[in-house]
Amino acid sequence: MIFGTFVSKGQRRNLIPRVMVVDDEKDILSIIKRGLESDNIFKVDTFSSGESALQAFESHPEYYYDIILTDIRMPKMSGFELYRRIKEKRSSTKIAFITAFEINKDEFRKVIPSIHVIDFISKPVSISNLITKVKSMLDTCPENAATL
Repeated sequence: MIFGTFVSKGQRRNLIPRVMVVDDEKDILSIIKRGLESDNIFKVDTFSSGESALQAFESHPEYYYDIILTDIRMPKMSGFELYRRIKEKRSSTKIAFITAFEINKDEFRKVIPSIHVIDFISKPVSISNLITKVKSMLDTCPENAATL
């Protein structure tokens, strides 16, 4: 297996996309990590709190993570707060929200207009659908947008 980076469109990218996954449910983290890392599709770092994820994010160089997947409802620091703090540091970071709750995108835009919502990932999600979704987001998602 070869790890490394290459430059594309003026940005440093990993040869194997690196994904940060944040969720307070450790079983979900384990399943997502194992699934996304199958067949060396992605390299995944998992965090069970927004605080630990933010600390890791801040300790790495720019473009270390290609995308961040975060649960919305977590104790202490919600996924929304994590989004806000990461975007303050590096506005180009791609962030996707994962939730077990039904969210209407139009209503969401009214409540939190500062987050540009494109799509959402609903729990439970199959690993094959998650892989497809993450690949699609990496290929098409504007850097200043969030997916929900």
